Amino acid sequence: MLEGYVTALITPMRDGRVDEEALRAFVEWQITEGVNGLLPCGTTGESPTLSHDEHMQVTEMCIEVANGRVPVLAGTGSNSTEEAIALTRHAKDAGADAALLVMPYYNKPTQEGMYQHFKAVQDAVAIPQYIYNIPGRSVVNMTTETMARLAGLPNVVGVKDATADLTRPTLTRMAIGDEFNQMSGEDGTALAFLAQGGHGCISVTANIAPRACAEFYSAWMAGDTAKALELHTRLMPLHDVLFCESSPIPAKYAAYLLGKCSSEMRLPLCQPTADSKQRIETTLRALDLLKDAAA
Repeated sequence: MLEGYVTALITPMRDGRVDEEALRAFVEWQITEGVNGLLPCGTTGESPTLSHDEHMQVTEMCIEVANGRVPVLAGTGSNSTEEAIALTRHAKDAGADAALLVMPYYNKPTQEGMYQHFKAVQDAVAIPQYIYNIPGRSVVNMTTETMARLAGLPNVVGVKDATADLTRPTLTRMAIGDEFNQMSGEDGTALAFLAQGGHGCISVTANIAPRACAEFYSAWMAGDTAKALELHTRLMPLHDVLFCESSPIPAKYAAYLLGKCSSEMRLPLCQPTADSKQRIETTLRALDLLKDAAA
């Protein structure tokens, strides 16, 4: 079962290619800063514009650098069931601890279609699998009832919930039970998720402030709710600004300001506007993150 902060990793790029050196250094930094897990090739990692070879390469590099120190949850989802099966099979063979499968996007499947899609993947590959429910990007929203059906299958073990619906953690727990691994997919809902029996957050913010995210989770686990609330409130402007434009545009630019990689990304994503750049930099300075980077 995943717990704590799992970073939905950006994918550093340079001159149109995956920047292997920057990626390896970034993964090492994340682990050193105290995150609880890593997610390569999620949508924050620009997976829709990675070739299949690049997708597999990024997954393999992350697993290699992590070297068992933290779990690796590999992004393997697709709106093509056969493609999702192939990527999930690769993740298992490469040594990933689990796979994250985004809801099929654009196809707009029915609830039965969603069930059959995830069932086909779990039937084909014996690795723990997480459903990534993100209606804002995939258009469709899996119901609690469909998720409960899938939770009855042996390889479907949890959810990354990016609905921002704070009735969902409790309703899901009531329908399935505490053993179903519930991870928030929205940084701003992490505290409320934990308070309702959730297990952690698959985080964009942890790309930029991994230590602060880990400290927030540690405070919660220690029972210091006042400290957890204080840290959550301190991080909220960063949670907010990292979505001032389509993710991962702001996160990639913030990582560039930290000196972790270039701000390069692939079309149709592009550089943030001048106003957004200023907002991002101002927020990082307010949290003393740029001072840390300079040091």
